[in-house]
Amino acid sequence: MKRDLQRKWDDLSPTTRRAVTVLALADTALKAVALFDLARRPAKEIKGSKRLWAAALTMINSVGLLPIGYLIFGRKR
Repeated sequence: MKRDLQRKWDDLSPTTRRAVTVLALADTALKAVALFDLARRPAKEIKGSKRLWAAALTMINSVGLLPIGYLIFGRKR
């Protein structure tokens, strides 16, 4: 019996495939929005280092949580 974490793409149901695809697209879109905002915003309007935020946003796979965190908490108002 296969464990769920060892499933291959072909083993997934169409509904599960669709859900994985939608979540991946949402994560990509959130990262793109956060990185675009980070690139255009002056450093004085960012909480923390722009380089650190950029590295974290591009390297950490957080299922959308890190980009949301940046958009909510990483920018000064």
